[in-house]
Amino acid sequence: MPLIPALHSVGTIRRMERTALDALPAFTLMQRAGAAAAALATELLAAAPARPEVLVLAGPGNNGGDALEAAWLLARNGCRVSLLLTCDPARLPADATQAWQHARSADMTHLDIDDLDAITGTDWSLVIDGLFGIGLTRAIAEPVATLIHTVNRLDTQVLALDVPSGLDADTGVIVGAPDGCAIEATHTITFIADKPGLHTGDGRDHAGEVSVAELGIAAAGQTAHMTLNDVRAFAEHLQPRRHNTHKGSYGDVAVLGGARGMTGAAMLAARCAAMLGAGRVFVAAISDDFSLDPLRPEIMWRLAREIDYQDKTLILGTGLGTTREAHDALVRALATDAPAVLDADALNLIAEEPGLQKKLRGHRRALIVTPHPLEAARLLKSTTREVQNDRITAARTLASRLHATVILKGSGSVIATPEGNVAINPNGNPALATAGAGDVLSGVCGALLAQGWPAWEAALAATWMHGAAADQLVARGIGPVGLLAGELIPEIRSTFNRLIASHAGKRRTR
Repeated sequence: MPLIPALHSVGTIRRMERTALDALPAFTLMQRAGAAAAALATELLAAAPARPEVLVLAGPGNNGGDALEAAWLLARNGCRVSLLLTCDPARLPADATQAWQHARSADMTHLDIDDLDAITGTDWSLVIDGLFGIGLTRAIAEPVATLIHTVNRLDTQVLALDVPSGLDADTGVIVGAPDGCAIEATHTITFIADKPGLHTGDGRDHAGEVSVAELGIAAAGQTAHMTLNDVRAFAEHLQPRRHNTHKGSYGDVAVLGGARGMTGAAMLAARCAAMLGAGRVFVAAISDDFSLDPLRPEIMWRLAREIDYQDKTLILGTGLGTTREAHDALVRALATDAPAVLDADALNLIAEEPGLQKKLRGHRRALIVTPHPLEAARLLKSTTREVQNDRITAARTLASRLHATVILKGSGSVIATPEGNVAINPNGNPALATAGAGDVLSGVCGALLAQGWPAWEAALAATWMHGAAADQLVARGIGPVGLLAGELIPEIRSTFNRLIASHAGKRRTR
C-alpha cells in the first residue's frame, strides 16, 4: 500500500538537498528538476496549439536555474519560449550559470522585466514561475512585484517550481504579508518532498494542484511528523456494523449548548451526531426554549442542570453562551472523565479561566478541541494574525497545553496531537465558510468518539469527511455560495457509509 503523503519542513528539505549535492556530480539535481518541470509542462500543454507560447520567469537563485533548464528543454521540444530573467546572469550561482548557458543556446525570445505589454499582449499557453524558491525571507520588491501582479491577471495555466514565488513553504503565508505578494499558480511541482505551506493558509489559493518530484532523493532517515490527511490514516476503523447489535452498541452523545437564541448550533451538532451513527443523542440545553427537535424527534432534550453525563460522549460548547449558568454547566461536564469534543463557547470560557485549562491538562479522557483561528488566539493569548501566520505551531502548542487532539479549522485545517504530530487536511472549499459548519464538524467528532474511535483517528476522519462532503455538494452545484451547514449532514453520512462499504470490500478480497 502506498505511504500516506509526508510533508517536510524547509529545514529538513535543505538537509536532504545538501546530502544529495555532496554525493552527486555538480548540476545533477538542477538537471533533474528542470527535466521534471519540463515533463509536467508538456503534459499541461497537451491540448495547446502545435507550437505553444510559453513564458518562463527565472529569478536570481537555483530556483531560477531550474526554470532556465526547463525553458531550454521546452524550446528544444518545439515550444515558442519567451524567457524573462530578472537578474544579471553574471551573478547566478554555479549550477544556474550552467543552466543559463543551455538556455542561451536555444531558440527563444528574451524579455526584459519592463516588457509588460509583451506579457499582457500574448496568448500564453503556460507560464512557468521560477522567480523565487523556498529561501525567500522578505516581501518581493518592485519591479518583480508588478511582474507577479501582471502574471496573476493572465487567463492561463501557471506552473510554479517548488513553491509559488512569494509563498512561505513552511507556513502557507505570503512572505512579508500584508505587503507581500505571491504567484497564483494553477499547478505546483515541488521538489524532493512535499511542503506543508502548499496545503494550508494562503497555500491552497496559490499552489493549485500539487505534484512531487523527488529527484531521486529518498527521504530515508527523515521522520515525517507531518502528513496530508488521508483515508488510509483512519481506514482500519471503518468497520461495517454487525447484525447482532443494538443502539447501546454505538454509544450515547450529549450536546451541551443551546442557550437562548443559539439553540440551532446545538441542534446541528446533535443532528449530525445522530446521522453519523451514535446510538442515542441528547441535547443538554441551557435554555428551555425547546423540548423537541421537530425535524429530528429521535433527539432527546434535557435541561443542562438535570442531565446525567454518566457513560456518554460529550460535545461541549455549541451555542453554549458565556453566562454564569453556562460556565457552571461546563464545569460540571468537565468533572467527568467522559470522552469530549470542545468547541465554540466552551473554548471561550476555558480561555478566560486558567483553572479550567489546568483541569484539562490533568484529564485522562479522549479529547478533541476544534477552534477556529480567533478561538485559538484567545486560548493562546495571542492574535488571530499570529495564529494564521503559523497555523502548524499554533495547533501544536494548543494540543500540548490542553493535552488534546486539536483541529485548527480553516483553509487546510491542521490536526495536531500533544506529541507534535500534524496532519493537514487537503479537501474542502469556501462553502464551509458558513455559520454552523463548525457545529456539524463537532457532531461528526462526537459520533465517532461515541462509537469507540480513538481521538486522533476520529479527528482525521471527521475533518476529511466534512471537507469531502462540501466538495461533493459543490460538484453538484450546491454551493460554494449559499451552502447551508445543515445540508452537509446527509452528505457526510453518505460519505461515511461509502467509505465503510469500500473498505469492507477490500478486507473481503485479502
